[in-house]
Amino acid sequence: MGSGTRIAIDAMGGESGIRVTVPASLRALKSHPDLQLTLVGDSRQIETELEACGEQLSARLTLLHTEAVVRDDDKPTRVLRDRTESSMYLAVKLVEQGAVEACVSAGNTGALLLSGRHLLKTIRGIEKPAILATIPGANRNCYLLDVGANVDCKAAQLVQFAVMGSVLAESLDGLRRARVALLNIGVEDYKGSEQVKTAAALLEEHAAINYVGYVEGSALFEGIADVVVCDGFVGNVTIKSSAGVVGVINQALSEIAAAGSDSQQGALAQARLVSELQRRVDPSQFNGASLLGLQGSIIKSHGNASAAGFQFAIERAIKEARHNVPGLIAEKVAELVEIKAKSG
Repeated sequence: MGSGTRIAIDAMGGESGIRVTVPASLRALKSHPDLQLTLVGDSRQIETELEACGEQLSARLTLLHTEAVVRDDDKPTRVLRDRTESSMYLAVKLVEQGAVEACVSAGNTGALLLSGRHLLKTIRGIEKPAILATIPGANRNCYLLDVGANVDCKAAQLVQFAVMGSVLAESLDGLRRARVALLNIGVEDYKGSEQVKTAAALLEEHAAINYVGYVEGSALFEGIADVVVCDGFVGNVTIKSSAGVVGVINQALSEIAAAGSDSQQGALAQARLVSELQRRVDPSQFNGASLLGLQGSIIKSHGNASAAGFQFAIERAIKEARHNVPGLIAEKVAELVEIKAKSG
């Protein structure tokens, strides 16, 4: 493989495996002439899927053969015990070796986190990695973290999440200073857990972080902040509740479209409106959660993502690789540690 953005794909991960990962990878290659992909998995199955797609093996597509797979019901610790030859583990290992700049997997979240922490290690100054997801907004999207990696978080860890989220938002979205908020049960200073209130006090002391205060769940989609920080328990409940609401909306829109209108012109206008609304709330376009805080980029795709959804996860990996997000986070953390040392 020559120069260009290099990404590893856990081809066997997720509910549909190669039936999703291979078509998504081919689409990504067509969209990015400088992209190079390594598909990790059973090469015989992958080649069969390539033939089914009517595509020859691209010069920018490499296969790394393994028949071992991390299953969704495997305990995460098993990946280190007897799954070190699995497609997931080997994809992460390619990042560790510097053979690729990022990897994408739709496999077991816990196993992926454990593989990342074991092989890539956390950035100095970051205690634990966090999972960052994209939240659709009325005017623009925002980022929410943590959404599942850490059920309980200390105030200092919430501050670290704020740093990581702001770096990603500023680099990927071109923001000068990302607005950072803490997810809370109210906007008043006296509300919230002790961890959240302590984190708020710490964030207010950091001039390098554009902290804008608390945000309630009801205002999460209003564009008040670019980055919203919470612990993994709250974040996971929030992201899954949001997905449930989107499902209800899509079902309602489908029923409206099926009902039609009394006039042909009205039916056409209604169909266009429903189609546009469904496009805007389509969850696949927000697929791809970043595992931040590691010395390398890992993107977690939803396990039941479609090929279109998995391609969005690959797009996220490409952006992070091109912007060197882990390196930027390391620089920002080191800068804040230095400022703290001087002020202390």
